[in-house]
Amino acid sequence: MTSGTPSGTQGTNSSAETSGSGDIRRSMELLWGTGARPSRGPKPALSLDRIVEAAVEAADAEGIGAVSMRRLATDLGTGTMSLYRYVPGKAELLDLMLDRVQTPHEDPAALGDGSWRAAVATMARETLALYQRHPWLLQVNQARPVLGPGALSGMEKMMARIKPMGLTDPELLSVLVMVDGYVSGVARTRVYEQEAETTSGMTDAAFWEAQSPALEAAMTSGRYPVMASLSEDTFAPGFDHFEFGLQRILDGLDVLVAARGKS
Repeated sequence: MTSGTPSGTQGTNSSAETSGSGDIRRSMELLWGTGARPSRGPKPALSLDRIVEAAVEAADAEGIGAVSMRRLATDLGTGTMSLYRYVPGKAELLDLMLDRVQTPHEDPAALGDGSWRAAVATMARETLALYQRHPWLLQVNQARPVLGPGALSGMEKMMARIKPMGLTDPELLSVLVMVDGYVSGVARTRVYEQEAETTSGMTDAAFWEAQSPALEAAMTSGRYPVMASLSEDTFAPGFDHFEFGLQRILDGLDVLVAARGKS
């Protein structure tokens, strides 16, 4: 789940982390503050909030695979067993991490000028920024999201803003799912591009330059007339494919909203 929207499976890697894979009841108790908390920790600075914060920091820096109870204990300067006084294990901790990073802005103006279109567009852009800040989100299977206060707050605010669309409730939910699916696809491509450059040591420009001789010969062979006829700026990096696609999604929703208003 991202930006308070239910999401499909993030990727197909069977080794991906999965939300809701631990003790669901315990995760819900920790998220909503309904369970018993340790009366005192081994160090005054240690708390559930600080543990979650440290876990997010580790995942941001090195990926979700770098997060372990032993690693966090080292980062926090405490014993591994001390952490289990606050959270049962990594599976439940992951649920808390997801809810933490998905907590929406408190400023009502953050979703645009008040129209449903502005709200959806802003949600899409902020979700893309969220994936870029926390690329490990793309490594988590959220087919079964655990709904904490952060996730529900995001959904509440978005649903309130898009209610005027006049769609059915399942359709309104589908709008959020559709936009999140589009954004996560774009985000995944961008993250992969960055990873490719980092791991290969080759810039994007150098990568395409290496293919240039073969591609130029292919374009003049006559076997690819449509590709050869494309303008020189077709593959230029300046075109905003994300924004183009987002606006077309909004245009399509505009048509549906208008049709429902006339029925």
